[in-house]
Amino acid sequence: MTVDGSSIDSSKPSIARVYDYLLGGKDNYAVDRKIGDVFRRDLPGSVAIAFANRAALTRAVEEIVTTTGVRQFIDLGSGLPTADNVHQVAQRHAPESRVVYVDTDPQVLVHGRALLEENEWTRVVPVDVRNPEAIRTHPDTLELIDFDRPVAVVFSAILHHVNDEEDPAGIVRYWRDRVPSGSYFFVSHFRSGNNPETAEAEKVLQQTFGRGRWRTDEEIESLLDGLEILEPGIVPAPLWRPGTVEGPWSGSGKLELTVWERLIAAGLARKA
Repeated sequence: MTVDGSSIDSSKPSIARVYDYLLGGKDNYAVDRKIGDVFRRDLPGSVAIAFANRAALTRAVEEIVTTTGVRQFIDLGSGLPTADNVHQVAQRHAPESRVVYVDTDPQVLVHGRALLEENEWTRVVPVDVRNPEAIRTHPDTLELIDFDRPVAVVFSAILHHVNDEEDPAGIVRYWRDRVPSGSYFFVSHFRSGNNPETAEAEKVLQQTFGRGRWRTDEEIESLLDGLEILEPGIVPAPLWRPGTVEGPWSGSGKLELTVWERLIAAGLARKA
């Protein structure tokens, strides 16, 4: 890994750093906070998206490592390290778990060095998620991941940054075809809300980063074609296997989600 702090461009916003800011992190710049503040100021409540997504990812990793024999994870578009990263959750329950993080953001790669120094069972691969072959054949991936054994492939809040013409379904299909039976796929994805709030959020991201595609639940399901989508299916992230539920409850006993909490969907699938 040859990336250092001098390669970080603090004049342009970064998806990873904006997400870090929304989660309360410190690894961001004024340009990132400017975008983050659009969500905080103009779209009140939207910060819940980041927390709902992170919580669902944590639950999914814990579910996999405590109920299956899978001990290998590839986290695609991993973003900046925060509390309860994939390796921390997995190794809390199974210390032998191995995790390959994949990202191209220079600041993510700088932090990756720290992960490598403190944990022998993690690697950070600096390859674009749209180039899965380069990820799979990267020396650091091959050093850590045994593709003859089941793997958990994580697409946490990354496929909605892949435009239709870049074939997000093809990316998932690539991994599906190259991992053995018993492998798992976690996906979280912005879902179409058909309301002014979510349309405005999509517009902000598209104008800022030049990409971003909200998809319906059916479109998200189609990304997992050929895999068995496990219960409860593709649902708003706070409703995906909640261990403890926080927030207001309706009189019927069902969790009342905000429009923002419904914007991010999550699902877990298995290769039979």
